[in-house]
Amino acid sequence: MISTLTGVTRAVARVPGSCGELAQGFIDGNHFLVSCPIDMYATASVEVSAGTGGICAPRDAPKARQSVEQTLKHFGRSDVDVNLSLSSTLPRGKGMASSTADVSASIAATAAALGESDAMPPSEIARLSLMVEPSDGLMLPGISMFDHRNGTKARTIGEAPPMRVVVLDFGGGVDTLEFNNVDRKDTLRELQPRFEEALAMIVRGIEYGRAEDVAAGTTLSAVANQHVLFKPQLEAVMKQAEELGALGVNVAHSGTIIGMLFDDDFALAESAVSHLRDGTLGVRQIYDRRIVNGGACLVEDAVLWQP
Repeated sequence: MISTLTGVTRAVARVPGSCGELAQGFIDGNHFLVSCPIDMYATASVEVSAGTGGICAPRDAPKARQSVEQTLKHFGRSDVDVNLSLSSTLPRGKGMASSTADVSASIAATAAALGESDAMPPSEIARLSLMVEPSDGLMLPGISMFDHRNGTKARTIGEAPPMRVVVLDFGGGVDTLEFNNVDRKDTLRELQPRFEEALAMIVRGIEYGRAEDVAAGTTLSAVANQHVLFKPQLEAVMKQAEELGALGVNVAHSGTIIGMLFDDDFALAESAVSHLRDGTLGVRQIYDRRIVNGGACLVEDAVLWQP
């Protein structure tokens, strides 16, 4: 722990975003989601210097600023000032976890700059993230199952499967805080058998390396979610996905995007992207990405330098 700062300590951390979720639902009274981290990232750079608890952060990132406040409070550090900067390739309000990635990366970078990385495991990053807003489990390693509302369940299912996802953005957005404030428990309870089946398929696929099982589970979850947040494009996307050789689809359960899931075959995915650019589905933006492991990664560990 840094007790006296004569210069500035800097650390940089990054966290992946997501293509929605592999699954999301409600089982036995508990919310859950299965993360779908992709190789698009948010990076947080934190500089810590002696001070009185001041925080300088981007005006358009109030949640990240709040996460720094929570981290300082967690470690009882009112004797420092923090300068936070963010960079991200993730669009906002689409269901690609831009806020979760910003928040988690900011917590990890702040802890590292304070010399407290060892005291900030993934489970603690998740706990602090949930103090800011409901969060995807992207701060957890691998592919995770996470209670995104209360954090009562958080576990790694396994390593990311060798799969690509073609992310389709149809425009528009969803305010996740507003969405999560609506009580849908009656609908979710009715859908529990579908959630259980989808989850079992995905877990089996990840454990045994069967991408087709993962995609079957994600497709079932996507269709079930039509009763929660309807996507008018889903039926057409599912038909097109089958024609293009995709294994299935997944969605942002509280966002607008839809993904087509493929084996880890770059040529096949790029061929799909070429076909999808003809505009027949009304897609505004397309991303061809790989599914990767989750987790906050220190890009640059704490470095002390004199201003």
